[in-house]
Amino acid sequence: MDLHLGDIVEMRKTHPCGSSRWEILRTGMDFRLRCLGCGRLVLLPRTKVEKSIKRVLSRGEGTPVT
Repeated sequence: MDLHLGDIVEMRKTHPCGSSRWEILRTGMDFRLRCLGCGRLVLLPRTKVEKSIKRVLSRGEGTPVT
């Protein structure tokens, strides 16, 4: 999966705050994500993030969604 810094993604499960939208802050072996509902930061392994993403809502850095 091709994910970049600044991408906004929708996850399959909702966060306890009720939001399912997350912003990608760091990529690599682990991903740092920020919940767009409450601002909570989490660090998750790449495999878990790639399985949990439902769709990419917008691309960071001006890259169009394809």
